[in-house]
Amino acid sequence: MSDQDSSLPRRPAKGLLDWFGFAGPSDVNHDVDASGTPFVPTTPHQIARQQLLDDIANFLQVHDLEVSGFTLSVAHDYLVGGNRRVTRAIDEQIQASEPVTLPWLRKAAADPGHNQNEAMHRLMKRLETDIEDFGKVTSEASSATNHYNEALAAHVHDLDQAPDGQIGVDELLDLARAMLDRTRSLEEDMARSAEQTRVLRNNLEQARRNADHDHLTGLPNRRAFEARFDAEYASAKARGEHLCVAFCDIDFFKRINDTHGHDAGDRVLKVVAETLARMSDDRCHVARHGGEEFVVLLRGRSLHEAWEMLDDTRHRMAERKLVNRATETPFGQVTFSAGIADVFGSEDPRESLRAADKALYKAKESGRNKVVVADKTMLG
Repeated sequence: MSDQDSSLPRRPAKGLLDWFGFAGPSDVNHDVDASGTPFVPTTPHQIARQQLLDDIANFLQVHDLEVSGFTLSVAHDYLVGGNRRVTRAIDEQIQASEPVTLPWLRKAAADPGHNQNEAMHRLMKRLETDIEDFGKVTSEASSATNHYNEALAAHVHDLDQAPDGQIGVDELLDLARAMLDRTRSLEEDMARSAEQTRVLRNNLEQARRNADHDHLTGLPNRRAFEARFDAEYASAKARGEHLCVAFCDIDFFKRINDTHGHDAGDRVLKVVAETLARMSDDRCHVARHGGEEFVVLLRGRSLHEAWEMLDDTRHRMAERKLVNRATETPFGQVTFSAGIADVFGSEDPRESLRAADKALYKAKESGRNKVVVADKTMLG
């Protein structure tokens, strides 16, 4: 929970825990599993899972939200930091002492990247206008060229029809002046056309960057990674090269946001992004996959070599001493966990993405700040 919720009751009502499959606080020692056998959480994972369920139920109860797949998903993402945009919106709503209602949650969750989409929409409208203007300029230039050719042909015809020796200097001067005037007009039209072409090219390049790059970190985004993954897979397969993929996730990122604020969290994101980006070259590609998660694609390196490269980067990140310059408060050790897999470890290349994600989850479960290699059980 965020700091502003720390005073809220930690144990939810019995009915809600029953809905999750757990008993209420008064009969916590009488929980049962599907077979009716009494269940008491004993392992750290079981205890952590029940605590998360308690916190989810507490969140719904405090904000008087109905129990549904949507509210459970939002509560889960808020508590584990799974959706930074929605987490930030909820924190700001609570800090402003405004209610977190179901309609408000639906609006907040249904508006991903609103500002970025609005900017993209405005850019595309401008591109449409530029393309229309460009079409007008080229059409006018083409029309002017046709008129020029027709006028020149008419002058030539008139001169050609004149009797020998009767073409005067004045006629030739008129023709020269007409040719000069029309040439200047065409030069101006074509200059306008060239400028429109330059503006249009720049706007298209800006649209391409906006579509393929994350605005915060400057890294390629998930959309760009998907295209790169397909291209690198085809190239590596054709050349018989190794290809590995890894997911990296900042450890305890929600804690950073809760302690230092989201602006500081954004700065930490950028530092981790810059650290990972130092691996990038024409055979190593780093992208922001979403939230505090990054994805790395390494071609031409064996699984062990790729692991060594990523683990070295993890080690260098863990050694850094980051300070929140806005408050001069140390962030403490900022680390990331990662899971890495061989893309050719199974027939379906997409299976390697799922395997790397499972390996990342294992790294998180086993203590964080480590890189785990996906084994065969994760590839099937």
